Amino acid sequence: MVTRRDFLAGTGIAALSLTAGLRLSQAQAKDLPASGGSLSWGVETEPSTLNPHLNGQAKAKLILRNSYETLLARTPDGGYVPWLAKSYSVSDDGKTYTFTLRDDVTFSDGEKLDAAAVALNFTKLKEPTYSGSISAGHVSHVSEAIALDSHTVALKLNDVYSPFLDGASGIEILSPKSFSSSQLKSGGPEIAGTGPFILDSYIKGQEIRFRKNPTYNWAPDNAAHHGPAYLDEVIYRFLPESAVRTGALTSGQVHVIEGIAGNDAALFKDNLDFTYQSAINTGTPYTLFLNVTIGPTTDLRVRKAVLAAIDVERVIASVYRGERERAWGILTPADTDFYDKSIEGRYGFDAGLANSLLDEAGWTAKDAEGFRTKDGKRLTIEIVQSQATLRDQRDILLQAVQAQARQNAGIDLALQYVDAGTYANRQKDGQYGIIPNSTTTQENGVTIYFHYLQRNKGGSINYSRTEAPEISAWLDEAASTLDARKRFEIYAQLQRFALLDQALGLPLYVPDDQIAASIAVKGVGFRPFKRLPENAYDIWLQQPA
Repeated sequence: MVTRRDFLAGTGIAALSLTAGLRLSQAQAKDLPASGGSLSWGVETEPSTLNPHLNGQAKAKLILRNSYETLLARTPDGGYVPWLAKSYSVSDDGKTYTFTLRDDVTFSDGEKLDAAAVALNFTKLKEPTYSGSISAGHVSHVSEAIALDSHTVALKLNDVYSPFLDGASGIEILSPKSFSSSQLKSGGPEIAGTGPFILDSYIKGQEIRFRKNPTYNWAPDNAAHHGPAYLDEVIYRFLPESAVRTGALTSGQVHVIEGIAGNDAALFKDNLDFTYQSAINTGTPYTLFLNVTIGPTTDLRVRKAVLAAIDVERVIASVYRGERERAWGILTPADTDFYDKSIEGRYGFDAGLANSLLDEAGWTAKDAEGFRTKDGKRLTIEIVQSQATLRDQRDILLQAVQAQARQNAGIDLALQYVDAGTYANRQKDGQYGIIPNSTTTQENGVTIYFHYLQRNKGGSINYSRTEAPEISAWLDEAASTLDARKRFEIYAQLQRFALLDQALGLPLYVPDDQIAASIAVKGVGFRPFKRLPENAYDIWLQQPA
């Protein structure tokens, strides 16, 4: 009797079947996350400080989130899921936020996370000598941080402040020992966090290294896995030039890069050796904020002329080759809860209008170089750009804007690139005509609040320096209600007033982060809500077959 197995064996089909099964198993195994290995990532921005409390660079969060974590994590729609806190509640009067903490979390210096540690973090952040302008932000609304028991902390507010949850839940929690370290301001290995990686070493201008935290087991609910990170080590190399980052990836010197120039995106798209991803950010677009307190931009007609003189669509298309989106509002379209789409197309390039407004403002004469003048003085507006945020081809973009202003309206936009210290002083003293900037680190309401809040009330990033009473009233009204629909209506009014009526800024483009990686890199991606590149926790390296 010949069995089916004998028949298959005789024809070789059984052997083929077994081989196919083996190949399938190998393929399946190849797709399973593998532990071990060292990942090298080329990044555009070097952190100004390694203390996450004091670092306001959105780009630096990619690096710092490896070691430092927050009470809650965010979902794509802006909701909250447990992280260091298991749950939270808000009192009926909206003035007390209570967080129940996990009881199994340990800082990398061996200290246990408890309510006293969390309360200490908020208490320290309220001290101007430690946190500087941060103390005038959302933590300024905290009257008291109290450890109710070992794992329950209450944050009591002076008043109802609707953006508070995002601000509070997004503060990185440091070990109590960190606050007595000599590295507190600069950051470093002594500033312990709870993250999946431990800061190992930092070579200024070159790289920063993290090693796996072997005891880590408290990832947020929306993480792709739980337990320790897959990688043994992750190294971030500081490569500020886009072409250098691209070359490092294509030559195999690094596994991943972020910040891909529009001209280079085609090298990775549809290339089977690499993966390419992009995502627009929440927050504010890269915007030219016009100072209403000094120089020509004190005149509303001049501010409106600047907005009309720049052909933004043409500039963005020329610089970014279709890889960036023109911006319209004070928020990006990714801010689906407060972005007012109705403002799109309500203003824009109109050279005739720009020149008419400048004539009306008295800038009627021109000098030998074609710039407008009044009373023998050139129409010069100084743009002060921080070197620390000069990324994503923004130098080329500003040069294109400068050329448009000169060509279309005879406006002299004088570009000044300054270091962090000079930038901070110029911003504080208001010694600039325009500051270009974008913000991605805060929730939408917080972003609006601190960009337009009067500076003497804590508006640390009120670059236009507006003190318009209408704006102050809207900010107070929005902050005092927890009704999201009402807040949207208030912020929509504020947005139209700020851009259409007052010309406080010219949004240029929507910040867009990009990641390109070797095909062997798996699990790389973006944070669910703010859409910045995520840390290395869920990343693993596929082993060669």
